[in-house]
Amino acid sequence: MSGRKRPVGALLLTHGAGGHKDQPALVAVEAAVAPLPVRRMNFPYRDLGPKRPPDRAPKLIAAIEEEAASFCAEVRVRPPRLALGGRSMGGRMCSMAVAEGLPAAALVLIAYPLHPPGRPDRLRIEHLPAIEVPCLFVSGTRDPFGTPEELREATSVIPGPVTHHTVDGKGHDLKGVDAPVAEVIRDWLRAL
Repeated sequence: MSGRKRPVGALLLTHGAGGHKDQPALVAVEAAVAPLPVRRMNFPYRDLGPKRPPDRAPKLIAAIEEEAASFCAEVRVRPPRLALGGRSMGGRMCSMAVAEGLPAAALVLIAYPLHPPGRPDRLRIEHLPAIEVPCLFVSGTRDPFGTPEELREATSVIPGPVTHHTVDGKGHDLKGVDAPVAEVIRDWLRAL
């Protein structure tokens, strides 16, 4: 592997379980990282209606793989230069896709759902040791899906470089901090 750094060439963003590609947090990230090409994607179940539950992980991961290939072809970026990520479930599915071998430059994981609320015994971390790309985890100090301490401990098994950014006093929705979170993501991507 050459020691030459290859900058991130594009960013694919996914929504959370109840979200949508046009949610303000994802729109803010797209605006902050401009002129970097960004695609905000909906998972297939979201396009079927607002009340549909998420599909199972294999279908969600397949959707990410398909969208990543299409986006890379459209903007003429090699897959290893594409950063992936998103909010909550979407970010988790991106991390699982990368762990399963989807090429990526980095992972941007906003409000990563480490465990179901009130169930710290049910960690969602089996795939983390297979992630070798740089990862940014942005989370609130009051997130019921995982405390900053739980997240730091759980992500210590990731072989790639891991950066944590904690937003004081915020929960899983990170309400009211879209712009500052987007700036953190922009600065982190630019520093890669």
